[in-house]
Amino acid sequence: MLLQTQSTAIRPLTTAHLAQTMTLLGLTSVELYQKIETELASNPALELAPERRCPHCRRILTDSNPCPVCTQPSNSNIDEPIVYVSSREDFLPTQYSTAISENPEEGLTPDIEDLPTYVLRQIAPDLNPDDHFIAAHVLTSLDDDGLLRTPLAEIARYHHVPVCRIEDVIYLIKHSDPLGVGSQSPQEALLVQLEVLAEQKPIPPHTAEAIEEGMDLLSRRQYGELGHKLHIPLARVKDIANFISENLNPYPGRAHWGDIRQGSSPTQDVYYHPDIIISSQTETDTSPLTIEVISPLAGRLRINPLFREALHDAPEEKAEQWQGDLDRAALLVKCLQQRNNTLVRLMQRLAVIQRSFILEGDSEIAPITRASLAEKLGVHESTVSRAVSGKAVQLPSGRMVPLSKFFDRSLHIRTALMDIIARETKPLTDTQIAKILDKQGYPVARRTVAKYRAMEGILPAYLRSKNKPNFR
Repeated sequence: MLLQTQSTAIRPLTTAHLAQTMTLLGLTSVELYQKIETELASNPALELAPERRCPHCRRILTDSNPCPVCTQPSNSNIDEPIVYVSSREDFLPTQYSTAISENPEEGLTPDIEDLPTYVLRQIAPDLNPDDHFIAAHVLTSLDDDGLLRTPLAEIARYHHVPVCRIEDVIYLIKHSDPLGVGSQSPQEALLVQLEVLAEQKPIPPHTAEAIEEGMDLLSRRQYGELGHKLHIPLARVKDIANFISENLNPYPGRAHWGDIRQGSSPTQDVYYHPDIIISSQTETDTSPLTIEVISPLAGRLRINPLFREALHDAPEEKAEQWQGDLDRAALLVKCLQQRNNTLVRLMQRLAVIQRSFILEGDSEIAPITRASLAEKLGVHESTVSRAVSGKAVQLPSGRMVPLSKFFDRSLHIRTALMDIIARETKPLTDTQIAKILDKQGYPVARRTVAKYRAMEGILPAYLRSKNKPNFR
């Protein structure tokens, strides 16, 4: 019975400890500062100590510099980073809170370009100035699939121009990115894409006929009937169906386009302050990296000793409330220590793996997953995910990147791809780029090249020109 009673009493505390540690682990340094300030204001059992101590060894620090002991290398191995918890409290109360309160929306998210604006920006140089209103009319009439359901004659009557003039504008629209946008049907969109694709790679025979005459049969996978209708073997019909599935899109508005339909996040995070600062003592790679894990007010937050003493003499009606305040304060302090320890361990291992990336740039990133790092650390993958989420890292170069970038397994390939395109003398197709990447030791498929190119906002070959920017 005694064991059962103890187990029941301990389990809620353990659960609360784990839950709060995971919550704190997911907070950025700004959010953590705000959390601590709230707790200090509401819980009398918490206070800030007058002296500043090292968060790790508890040594009293006499100035604003980091701990002279914990910031020294533990061995002569330059690959082993020096990782320590830094309070950075001297600038937190002013710069962190002031920047957010005075500029709550400045730089938080970039403007998102919609499809009509994106297409109009592409075709504007080739448009007759008098046709801009026509193009705007057409583009704002597109449905969610990127198709134009409004009859051309209706648009022509509205602008008092001949239908052929509307057709000329729509031709430019259909041949912009995404290909086929502005078509009046899925079949027309596929045929436009097929026309452009034929300039870059072989097209299976009878593909155009299959789209024009057997779209309904293709969509229902009635390949036998389509083969009979076109007088071609079943195997060829299946080849056509596979080609269409892999290369064409009947709904251009749903395709990858612009900067908001890529495999990356639809909006880019903008960071005011780093959560982790990485520096190098020299510009060469002959010294260990120094890593500060920023934890606001670290080394000063503590349980109020006067409150602990007063608890013994607490009025009966206040005893339970005061004990609850003390328990919450103790739990917060303990969970903060656990959060910091987890981040320190994570950065110690991650900095070794990604040392070349940190010092030399994107092309040197080592492929690694959160799951594999979690296994090395002996923690659950969700712990690593929370530790990484929303955090910003300042690299030795001064560049600030999301911590999640350290797990970008395709970054080195995308960097090589951008270098290839930057040096091309004439626009290279995705197939040609895939062959070059393969020779460089990056065996990727053409579709993967197209995906990576889109992620970096690089236009396809038929839209790239040495006289125009290649990047969106």
